[in-house]
Amino acid sequence: MSENTTFAEIADAIRAHDSFIILSHLRPDGDAIGSQIALGHALEQMGKTVHYINEDGLPDNLTFLPGSDKIQTPPADPLDVQVAIALDCATKPRLGDHALHAASNAKLWINIDHHVSNPSYGDLNHIDATSPATGQILYNLITEQDFPFSDETRDSIYVAVSTDTGSFQYSNTTAATYEMAADLVRRGTDVGTINALTYDNNPYRRIELLRSLLNTLELNDHGKVAHWELPNSVKKQYHLKPEDSEDLIDLIRGIEGVIVAAFFEELPDEKIRVSLRAKDSSVNCSELAQRFKGGGHARAAGIRMPGPLADARSQVLAAISEVL
Repeated sequence: MSENTTFAEIADAIRAHDSFIILSHLRPDGDAIGSQIALGHALEQMGKTVHYINEDGLPDNLTFLPGSDKIQTPPADPLDVQVAIALDCATKPRLGDHALHAASNAKLWINIDHHVSNPSYGDLNHIDATSPATGQILYNLITEQDFPFSDETRDSIYVAVSTDTGSFQYSNTTAATYEMAADLVRRGTDVGTINALTYDNNPYRRIELLRSLLNTLELNDHGKVAHWELPNSVKKQYHLKPEDSEDLIDLIRGIEGVIVAAFFEELPDEKIRVSLRAKDSSVNCSELAQRFKGGGHARAAGIRMPGPLADARSQVLAAISEVL
């Protein structure tokens, strides 16, 4: 990985250009969308033209964020932009083929992320694997470089960091994270309201999904591994959306004695999406995922691999058992 570009160098590049496309990863979560809105709104207040693009669009559970209506799926033709900014995306292909096509006119790529597996695919790269969320990196960039700090930027950063730290409870949460949160509250973030919208506003189909997943729950390796699975048939039965399964894996990670949790999801293209979570440092999820060309963090990582589901499950569980 090349040496990080400084915030000052990134800020100089932003100030020197007028038009931007801001991108985040497939199946976006709170950190991805929150980061796009936070930085995009700051740039707009600087007089820049900004396109907010995500391959899969805006998840229903994040529509409450002010400015979220600006998140669009990629247009058919490339956009007339000077700079592409990729946020919270460990590898360039994870932005999606259509999003990459939309950004193909950009002459400069800026890559800002917190995944340790990020290979620094931009022209300018700022990768901080010690940061719990890309949103926290952007908070530091925006405040240190004196970018405009609107209410939209403030609340989007809060949601970005809150969701990627399990509401400030995961081990990646630092003193700087709490200090940032305190500053956001001083700036006007309504913690009660925004937390309720983030965590207490689930559609009923998500509860139906949970019931179905629990029926597939199994424990392996003397209770050290918990796993469940989601076939396409269940998605069709309950008319599920991609975001409906977000963070449900943390329920089985929390089982007493469990060290690793795995979630196997069948995708429409016959690939299998695997989510991995570790409770402690005895298992490195990122290293496990890299065996199957995936990646992520030490405690949370993901894989996309060929099916069928039963084969993918047996391969990944065998790798977990080997590590344990």
